[in-house]
Order: sequence, then C-alpha cells, then structure tokens
Amino acid sequence: MRKITIVGAGQAGLQLGIGLLKQGYAVTLISNRTGAEIAAGRVLSSQSMYDMALEFERELGLSFWDDSCPPTTGVHLRAGNEQGLLIDWRARMPAPGQSVDQRIKMPRWMAEFERLGGRLVIEEAGLAELERYAAASDLVIVASGKGEIGKLFERDAERSVFDRPLRTISLTYVHGMLPREDYSALNISVNPGIGEYVNFPCLTHSGAGDIINLECVEGGPMDRWDEVTTPEQHLALAVELIERFFPWEAWRCRDLRLTDELGTLVGRVTPTVRKPIGYLPSGRTVLGMADVLVLNDPITGQGSNNASKCANIYMNAILEQDGAAFDDAWKTATFERYWDYAQWVARFTNTHLLPLTEPVLKVHGACADRPELAATFANAFNDPKILTPWYYDSAAADRFIASFAAA
Repeated sequence: MRKITIVGAGQAGLQLGIGLLKQGYAVTLISNRTGAEIAAGRVLSSQSMYDMALEFERELGLSFWDDSCPPTTGVHLRAGNEQGLLIDWRARMPAPGQSVDQRIKMPRWMAEFERLGGRLVIEEAGLAELERYAAASDLVIVASGKGEIGKLFERDAERSVFDRPLRTISLTYVHGMLPREDYSALNISVNPGIGEYVNFPCLTHSGAGDIINLECVEGGPMDRWDEVTTPEQHLALAVELIERFFPWEAWRCRDLRLTDELGTLVGRVTPTVRKPIGYLPSGRTVLGMADVLVLNDPITGQGSNNASKCANIYMNAILEQDGAAFDDAWKTATFERYWDYAQWVARFTNTHLLPLTEPVLKVHGACADRPELAATFANAFNDPKILTPWYYDSAAADRFIASFAAA
C-alpha cells in the first residue's frame, strides 16, 4: 500500500486525502489544530464555491450541506461612484454556488477522514518534521504554506505579476442583511480606484447568514482597518464604508449584526506563483499544492475553487502513476497540469486588481442589454478559462459582444 503524507487540513489537503483513502492509499494528514480548535476559532476565509468545484466534493461524498447551505443563484455586478452607477447588470448562474464556513466544514471533513481510516496527526510541521515524513512516505504534499515550510517553495518571478499586496481585505460574517428582491446572488460592486464590495450568502455556526468582503485599495479612503480594535468597531466601519462608497447596497445593510465575535478577518495578500518542488536539507523533495503554489487575492472568490480543482488534478495524477515513482519530473508535470487551469484564474483575478481595462468595460457595458452575454460571464466564476480571449483583448471583445443579440 502506497503511503502519502499531506501537510495541511484545509480544502485541498482534506479533499485529496479523502479521495486517496477511497482509492486504497494509506494517507497521513498533518494539521496544526484539532477540529475542535478550528471550530472554536476565527473565520478562515470567504470560501465561495461554484458548480465544478462542488461537483468534485459530491463525487467523494463530501457535500454534507447541500440541503442546509443557502445557495448563490446569480451574479449582480455594478460599478459606480458618487455620481451614480455606470454599470449595472445581473444574470442567473447555470448552477448554484455555496459558501460553508470552514469552521464547520473542516472539522466535519477531518472526522470523515478518520472514519475512513486516515491517520490524523496534530503537530506543527517544520523542516525536521518534513524530513521525517519524507523518509517514511512515498510522497509528501504540502497544502499549507505558513511558517518555515512555505519558504521551501521559490517564487516564480516569470509567473508572478505582483510583488506586494494591492488590497487590504476585510471579511465580515453577518446576520440581518435584507434579502434581494429577485434572487440570491454574488453581489459585486466596484468603485474605481477606491475598492470593491463583494457579498454572498453563507452557512455558519449560527445558521444562514451573509459574508461581506471589502477590498480596499491600499492607502485609499477605504483602507482604514488600522482604526479597528474590536468586533463592534469592525462591523461599524464596514457599514460606514458601504454607505459611503457603495450606497446602492446600503439599504440591505442597515440592521446588520455579527454572526459571532470571531466572525471578522482583516489581512493582505500578495498574489504569488511559486515553483512546485520544495528541496529539503537531506536532498529529498516535497510537492506543493493549491494556495501554496498559486496564491490569489480573494477579489474573484477563487481560492476554495482552486483548492478543490487542484485536489482533483493531483488525485488523478497520483492514481495514474500506478506504482511508478513520484519523482521530481512527475512532481513538475503534475503541477503543470494544475497550472494549465490555474493560470486563467490568476489572470482573471489579477485583472480585477488593476484599473478597469477597455475590454473589461466593453464587456460589462454590453452585459446590461445582452442577457446571454451576462449569463456567459456569470459562469466565469465557475470556470475562468472561458474568458479568454474576449475579456483581455479589445478586438476580441468586440467580436464576442457582436455574437450576442441585444435585448
């Protein structure tokens, strides 16, 4: 029986570990926290997920919340400023998305991993531990890049567009948001040069709620999170920023309350692509995956989707080896299979961190009176590959828009 060790008990590590257990592999999963500690901790992410990624979970029998998580059934995108709205369109998604608080999801998946016979080890993994895992395993995969082990994976300068964060990011889990008048949606609002408002429904410890993600241009008028010291102040600042910079959303946010005292998060992310192989002092190597290698800003909500898709690609690559060695050539080729998809996610996300380009403005301007075009773009959150080339090239945008009849 082949032995696989996975460092990190998040979306990617747990999904891959459970998938391999079901294929007869011996899997050890390393987590620096127990399920109970994760459940009792601070929110971890916004984790909006869409059909393709959710189907990979369902194939493994991991969709425990399909009946209880409120769905995200459409996309509503607006752009404007103090003078009013410049862009305003909405469309239903081909299939609903969902967001399950990882404080619920990861502990449940950890229990399922152990129920299926996986070995769960609670410890902080450093270089010495990685050496031990590598000596005892056929393959070590690193799915958590914090601490000294994250430094094993070299930044890929050719594939990394940015070298610093472009946004200060705040997450706020709330109850009391007024419902939309039509259907639940991934609500995206852009105030050019200032920041973005992203909102969608979620399931958390206290039931159905909403997540607000405010993406604040660094140094801009929304970047005031150093003023916040308490959860109450966090919520008050979020509402103030929405009222000032996204007034068309403010009517839904007048009676918000936090889901819990740990339902807030503030941080910064430098979008980065890293090389896939980490070299240990002994000369042994380990393979990174998901966010360890391709880290995106959460502005387009792709993190958990990437993790699910990466886990699926890695699982298939492992199964295809069928007894052959997991050598460095295989490790590189496996990451390249993932990068063949992930590069389009990175391009989609990075485009939205920069000033709106001509083709982006053309597409969103046309979506308002071309419902089929709007529906096509709505599906890009499920699969960003479909945006190429028409979202990034002005002439291609013109041709693509012309292929849809105006309403």
